[in-house]
Amino acid sequence: MNKQEILSKLPYTKPFLFVDEIITINENGVEGTFVFDENLEFYKGHFKDNPVTPGVILTETMAQIGLVCLGIYLNKGKNIKNIAFTSSEVEFLKPVYPNEMVTVFSEKIYYRFGKLKCKVRMLNGNNEEVCTGTLAGMIL
Repeated sequence: MNKQEILSKLPYTKPFLFVDEIITINENGVEGTFVFDENLEFYKGHFKDNPVTPGVILTETMAQIGLVCLGIYLNKGKNIKNIAFTSSEVEFLKPVYPNEMVTVFSEKIYYRFGKLKCKVRMLNGNNEEVCTGTLAGMIL
């Protein structure tokens, strides 16, 4: 399964799609990018006169790249009805501003009985760690 096929199988569309590119993917992990366009709706209210990307959106970005893309790859493109986000433990270290590109690195901890658990981290354009943690989901 190639990178474009994986992207085409994502169950999201704009404005809730937070994957621009898959750089590498294999049985052990994935690396992908996303640029937070300044026109995304949530920037209008988070925070007034100094917008930053909400932590929940950073977590969602890591989940879409680190769990969903990897889950689709591990399932070899079989029909996936849903991917349920089951747990997260994320530490936020630096803000992400409008128009920043981030890179997400995800390393599979385990995948068994439909449950995928990964160690994830996000870097900004200066190669600084923005957030890090562990995410898990069920592939149905």
